[in-house]
Amino acid sequence: MKIQMKTPLVEMDGDEMTRVLWKDIKEILLEPYIDLKTEYYDLGLPAREATKDQITVDAAEASKRLGVAVKCATITPNAQRVEEYNLSEMWKSPNGTIRAILDGTVFRTPIMVKGIEPVVKNWKEPITIARHAYGDVYRNQEMRITEPGTASLVFESDSGSTEKAVVFRFEGPGVLQGQYNKDDSIASFARSCFQYALDQGKDLWFSSKDTISKKYDHRFKDIFQEIFDAEYKEAFGKAGLDYFYTLIDDAVARVIRSRGGYIWACKNYDGDVMSDMISTAFGSLAMMTSVLVSPEGNYEYEAAHGTVTRHYYKWLKGESTSTNPVATIFAWTGALRKRGELDEIPELVEFAEGLEAACIRTIEGGKMTGDLVGLWSGDVPAQKLDSRAFLEAIRDEMEAAA
Repeated sequence: MKIQMKTPLVEMDGDEMTRVLWKDIKEILLEPYIDLKTEYYDLGLPAREATKDQITVDAAEASKRLGVAVKCATITPNAQRVEEYNLSEMWKSPNGTIRAILDGTVFRTPIMVKGIEPVVKNWKEPITIARHAYGDVYRNQEMRITEPGTASLVFESDSGSTEKAVVFRFEGPGVLQGQYNKDDSIASFARSCFQYALDQGKDLWFSSKDTISKKYDHRFKDIFQEIFDAEYKEAFGKAGLDYFYTLIDDAVARVIRSRGGYIWACKNYDGDVMSDMISTAFGSLAMMTSVLVSPEGNYEYEAAHGTVTRHYYKWLKGESTSTNPVATIFAWTGALRKRGELDEIPELVEFAEGLEAACIRTIEGGKMTGDLVGLWSGDVPAQKLDSRAFLEAIRDEMEAAA
């Protein structure tokens, strides 16, 4: 008998090879066992073009309404994609749109498997990167300076006052950049990090460079500390968890020496870079989970990687592909587990945990996709499977354990 769901998930379909895997995962691993209820939104590039990207906004609003979403990888178009898909404009990143509407923080965690060892040998537990995915260099304004002159930072308030600071006196060509952030976004970031740390039972680190950026980065540091002291210090103490702040360079040194097992909160650019470093050092971006968490308690799960374009072009030619679906499977299991927790359906939680365990056992038993074969150091020989055969091997492992 299939597991019954109460509340639907928001399901956001995507692009290219991950869209193919999305369908196969549902067909092989989910629909035979769950009476799957979803509110479906097609975020594939053709559908975004047809709706002038309104469907992305609708999906994000549905995520706020239903509380739990699962998302397939999507294309963020560049000039080449505009031509390839005959787009009317270069549509924005769906992830960026969804993050802005949910006001969420992105948490990325590697999936650890025996036989695929981290490059940093003392890492024994996963390290979760929490990225403040708003503002900073990603919403900057830039200028190319071509002649001598003075660059100033100017703020004109609505009340009529003006503040001005000279940035630099250019004696010749150069470049100039301005960036910003908002107290309320930083506060949402802090609350999401503290709440997620309590939910996961892990210590929280936060790092920036306030010794150099004495107002910009220092504001992040102050807001984190103020919110922790006022709202979370007691709960952290009861849970036996620690929160501490340190400089980004000190944090990097500590991370390399650590055994893992904590959440590392980073500003936007730092989180972008460090999440790729962590995923690569632990093995593969295809083995990296990603969840967007809002301060209101909304959750959106997805894989940390992109649409695997190279494999998609091979698939279109009818060629066999060995694309790793694990992160996408874990997006589904994360959403199903959270839905089961919120709706008090223990069978759904157990199914999600069982499917994740079956994925790991399948790889540890030597059956895996091509990206993992070169990383393999297990006791049994590695057997490279195409994507569908790998999904079927996971299914067989799950049923054998039932």
